[in-house]
Amino acid sequence: MSDALQFIDNLVKTNDVVLFMKGNARMPQCGFSGTVVKILDHVGVSFQDVNVLADDAIRQGIKDYSNWPTIPQLYVKGEFVGGCDIVREMFETGELKQLFSEAGVAIEA
Repeated sequence: MSDALQFIDNLVKTNDVVLFMKGNARMPQCGFSGTVVKILDHVGVSFQDVNVLADDAIRQGIKDYSNWPTIPQLYVKGEFVGGCDIVREMFETGELKQLFSEAGVAIEA
């Protein structure tokens, strides 16, 4: 396993919620990443953000790790959830909040 994949694997397995995105939570650098940040903030979960633009190995590595071609990518308790469209749909149907609850992820009131 490459260093980038090991780094990604460790992040995903040691943090409850990880968002691989363009930019960071304070300053997203694409609309899709910004949308997912807004949803996570609205739901009230804390998350680890990873700026894939800062490291080409991580940017390609996360695509290889998940076998998913686009960014952002959301992971909850080590499991790949999806990208912006999937997260938005899950948020709109209430499935996202339910996923966090069932996974034991703290939701701020």
